[in-house]
Amino acid sequence: MFIDNLKHEAENKLLLLYILDKFKVPLTNNQITDFIMENEILNYFMLQQFLSELVNSSLVEYVKNEDNYYYLITEKGKNTLSYFIDRIPNDLALNIDKLVENRKKILLKETQILANYVKKSKNDYIVELKVIENNITLIDLKLDVVSNKQAKLICDKWKKKAQDIYGEIIKLLIE
Repeated sequence: MFIDNLKHEAENKLLLLYILDKFKVPLTNNQITDFIMENEILNYFMLQQFLSELVNSSLVEYVKNEDNYYYLITEKGKNTLSYFIDRIPNDLALNIDKLVENRKKILLKETQILANYVKKSKNDYIVELKVIENNITLIDLKLDVVSNKQAKLICDKWKKKAQDIYGEIIKLLIE
């Protein structure tokens, strides 16, 4: 019985790692809790316990950005997930994939992605890129580029991939 409980706890923690990895962006406690509870994956108390244990074991980081704290899977967490991914049943993984994609669309609507540029001089453009979530600026990035073409390209890519780029920047800065 005790071993079964430990195995079940490990599988649930692995499932949480899988979910965090699939979102590919840092998530607040409320965002994770809403997702887990709405889809009846775990109960609230187990979720909070497992998140805390994953942070304590350095598989997940709990980082502050402006006024919010976010959970982010670490490289160690990703490695652990890759070793044990086969323990998540395929049908469950596919279901989680669909649920995450649907939730990402909702989160994207809550998030404003802004990209624009201005001409500074003949061959000098300033590109401003932002991600704002619930009226909180998550990132505000200004770049100096040498052509109108570069400025447009950067703005277009930012609009399509801001969440992924933001997640990668955060990862690079905290790892």
